[in-house]
This record gives sequence, structure tokens and C-alpha cells, in this order.
Amino acid sequence: MIAEERRMKIGILGTGHIGKTLVIRLSEAGHEVKVANSRGPETIDPELLSAGARAVTTEDALTDVEVVILSIPLNRIADIAPLVARLPDETVVIDTSNYYPFRDSKIQVIEDGKVESLWVAEQLDRPIAKAWNAIGSASLAKKGKPAGTPDRIAIPVAADRERDRQITMKLVSDTGLDAFDAGSLAASWRQQAGAPVYCTDLTLSGIPAALDAAEKDRLPKRRDLAVAVMQERLGDGTTNPDEDWGGCRPSGDHHQGEADRRLHPRMAVDRGNVTVLWGRRDAHAVEVGAGDARGIERLRVPGR
Repeated sequence: MIAEERRMKIGILGTGHIGKTLVIRLSEAGHEVKVANSRGPETIDPELLSAGARAVTTEDALTDVEVVILSIPLNRIADIAPLVARLPDETVVIDTSNYYPFRDSKIQVIEDGKVESLWVAEQLDRPIAKAWNAIGSASLAKKGKPAGTPDRIAIPVAADRERDRQITMKLVSDTGLDAFDAGSLAASWRQQAGAPVYCTDLTLSGIPAALDAAEKDRLPKRRDLAVAVMQERLGDGTTNPDEDWGGCRPSGDHHQGEADRRLHPRMAVDRGNVTVLWGRRDAHAVEVGAGDARGIERLRVPGR
């Protein structure tokens, strides 16, 4: 339990794979948490409220709070912008979303290279922080550890205002993870879906190299190939895998499917002549082309 002077009033929008764990973990840490979803407070699972969180309407969740966490799909950001506009300037707004074109529909400026976090900040017309977008839902739910644990998982945090950064990093720690200062929102493309830091469960020592290794023009391809694997495994493009899938998936929050050890050693994905070969959990290869040797890309997962 946190000291009373560190107790914060937090409003969380979204009860998908990431949002629901944030509700539970931050309530357990002693914060005063209100949670809302798009369907109404009566639809929120009572289990999410077991540590003291309160189910409220979206408008109530954004009233009289010090921190707002947006754990909703990117394509819903504009819908809640009018409510966010009422928040005091000092309120910390944290976005957990990632852009998935198959779910969010194409947003041309992002397709053209605009950093997702900057797009969100523009839609909301206010500063934000970016966090919890680079961890899988199962890791967030099951792998959190006390501060100081040597192998504690770390995630990047990006923000332009120092207060936003410091508060977000403290809340990340309250959810069982180490927080790494990843710099400004302009640099947060390094933690977008498809980047080396994305859903790889690194510790603090491994984060800098993973961020440095990111190549902006390759992120969309890596992201879309991972989604293709998930869709092939599930048999359609709409079903959301549950947390037993082991990680990142496009969900009610935002996350994307990370194949785990239960996937077939080799599977064919009938999307643009993409063949995905999955071997050990610590590495996979993606072959792009019509069955020849063109375009082999090996995506190593560091730190495993």
C-alpha cells in the first residue's frame, strides 16, 4: 500500500486486455481508481472492482482526477477528445494505444510516417505521455514484480512534460514494472508495434539497445506480419485472442497477437504470399515472397 500523500485519483477508460489489468494493479497499489468503458458501468466485471476501483460513466471517469489513462483503440481517440478538453492542464493523460490499420482503418498521416503519439496529442490538443503500449497483456497481468527485483520487466515511457514523465514512470512501477525514460513523444516511434522493444519483456539494461535498434520504415511490415500470424491462427480477422495467447494483440484496448510456443512450427499465412515459419520462442523468421528465398527477415527477441 502506498503512503497517503502519494495516493492519486485516476480515471481509466477501457476494460480490454490492458485496461483491466491497470485497473486492478493501480487499485491494489492504493490509488483511487475510477473505470469506465463504452458500454456502461453496469457491464464492468465486478472482479475489476475487487481492490477498490469504482465503475462509473466515461464522463465521471474524467471528472476530479489527477491522471487519466486511455486504454482504448486509436480510432476512438477523437470520440473522447471533447471530454478530455475539459480536463485541467495539469492533469496527466497517458495513452496506451497502438495503430493497427486493419482495426482502426487507415489513418493516412500515420501511414505517411507521423509518430502515433504525436497524432494522439494533436487529436486531444494537449500533452500526453505514452506507456504500457509495448508490453503484452499476459506479461502485464502475470509477470509484475516488486521494485528492485533483478529480472523485473521494464517498459519505455515517453513524454514531453517532465511532470507527465515522472508521474507516469511512478505509476508504471506501481503496476509491477520498471520504467525507462524513452525521451520525447517525437522519439516514441521506437516503442511502436513492430519495434524491437515491443512485447519482448526486456529488463532495464536491455531497453536502450532495443530502442536504438528500431528502424522506423520497417515497423509497419513487422507489425502487419505479426497480425497476419494471429489472424491465420484464429481463422478470422475479428476474433480477439485471450491472454493465454501470451502477449500483444489488437484487443478492446489496443494490443496485437504475439505467437507463442503453442503455434505450429510452420504455418502458411495466405496474405500477400507471406509464409511465416515459427521455431523457438526466442526467435522467428518471416519469409516474404512466393516460396523462394527473397526477403528473409529474422526477428530476434533479445533477452530471452
